[in-house]
Amino acid sequence: MVKESTIGSKIFDGLLLAILLLITALCLVPLIYTLAVSLSEKSAAAAGRVWLWPVGFNFNSYKQIMGDGAFFRSFLTSVQRVVLGGIISTGIGTLMAYPLSKSPRQFRLRNVFMWFLIFAMLFNGGLIPWYMTMKSLGLMDNIWALVLGGGLPVFHVILIINYFRNLPKEMEEAALVDGAGPWRMLWSVFVPLAVPVLATVLLFTIVYHWNEFFHGLVLMSRQDHYPLQTYIQQLVVIIDAANMTEDQYKRMNELSNQTLNSAKIFIAMIPVLVVYPFLQRFFIHGITLGSVKE
Repeated sequence: MVKESTIGSKIFDGLLLAILLLITALCLVPLIYTLAVSLSEKSAAAAGRVWLWPVGFNFNSYKQIMGDGAFFRSFLTSVQRVVLGGIISTGIGTLMAYPLSKSPRQFRLRNVFMWFLIFAMLFNGGLIPWYMTMKSLGLMDNIWALVLGGGLPVFHVILIINYFRNLPKEMEEAALVDGAGPWRMLWSVFVPLAVPVLATVLLFTIVYHWNEFFHGLVLMSRQDHYPLQTYIQQLVVIIDAANMTEDQYKRMNELSNQTLNSAKIFIAMIPVLVVYPFLQRFFIHGITLGSVKE
């Protein structure tokens, strides 16, 4: 069918294009502004003279961050946290979702476990019981505290459950006829077909583990164990003139918390911006099909 080109359709297409360009600008302007502030001199940022282009272009904020060995340790800690957290969270979520995607006739306690999940999603035990639990398990000041401290997001499990329930029943029946057991059914049939929703859940998990800073602040007693977000959240400009060379003093005096914080934010965005394009093609399909119950 060929779409008829009329004046009304052209006006509608023009308005739609203008709205999309406006939304794109609203998304890009904060990023460009943050980058511009991070590359500007202290006085220009403090006076509010920076807009979308740096004033007094310099890399002092980035040199201050990148020149610190603690930055790279925290960066590696966050990478380790994202890798372990993504694998464990997605893997356990898949194992939990598979039996819960069955009907009560196939899994008698299915509704009981679903009520537990819903209750856990709506209510939690609070910060102090959570902290005491982590401490009693010996997870303080440990990478596993960052990986396991957030638990298993129930929303992710529900997405995978609903996606599994929307898969054709005939494929499961054919696998049963061929003699496939539950494990073979899961890994050979369900998981390959559920790549979109699993990629979506993995993206959510990566963003969560990368951006989360509170667990590192509470569960880590040593600064060299901080993840990246906790480390840069604690950064401030401190000038110790007694132990500085003239060049160091000059460079530190040109910094401000405003330019340094802008550099922190921009650096923290880069890894997610790099990973997202590889997973975004699965995102729409996974979030829509996995969010609607059949």
